[in-house]
Amino acid sequence: MRKYIAEIIGTFALVFCGTGAIVINQQTGGVITHAGVAVTFGLIVSAMIYALGDISGAHLNPAVSIAFWVAKRFPAKELVPYILSQAIGAFIASVALKFLFPTNETLGSTLPAGAAMQSFVLELILTFILMFVIIHVATGSKEQGMFAGLAIGSVVLLEAMFAGPICGASMNPIRSIAPAIVSGHTEHLWVYISAPILGAVIAVFSWMILKQKEN
Repeated sequence: MRKYIAEIIGTFALVFCGTGAIVINQQTGGVITHAGVAVTFGLIVSAMIYALGDISGAHLNPAVSIAFWVAKRFPAKELVPYILSQAIGAFIASVALKFLFPTNETLGSTLPAGAAMQSFVLELILTFILMFVIIHVATGSKEQGMFAGLAIGSVVLLEAMFAGPICGASMNPIRSIAPAIVSGHTEHLWVYISAPILGAVIAVFSWMILKQKEN
């Protein structure tokens, strides 16, 4: 239960701060800026990894949990509870933002700036890179160690910085699902569910190939 509570709190913090930065940037006419939003996402991911990594692994992302399960570094019996916990945290965050900013239309939803397939490919590649880093710096299914939080948070910041204006740089199904459903903007949700999961799983297979060569 400690692990599930940690995932609820961690995912709440991620969605509240990350999508909250987007909402507040919109509400204040761009005071935070795109760069500020990217930094916010990177910092909150790093902070939650350092705070919760030794409890739940601070997955905060169904795609990460699924990928660790595919890699056989995460027990199948905990997969659904982890994803449910992440969903609870994300939805509480989006509902809180809806309460605080009732006039905001999207609540930080990830929406393609161009074609849906463009964002699909971008999200797949971005999540591949993120999961590739995660599985190399994680211990088991837990992001531990002095540099794990820094490495993972830096990748999130980097990818949000350059790809955010085009696809939103979600890399996380539940980070996209919660604000989309609460705000009613679900038209492109398939992109942000399928692409991150596929990208994360491909990263695991790439890691397996490299691991075999090392052996």
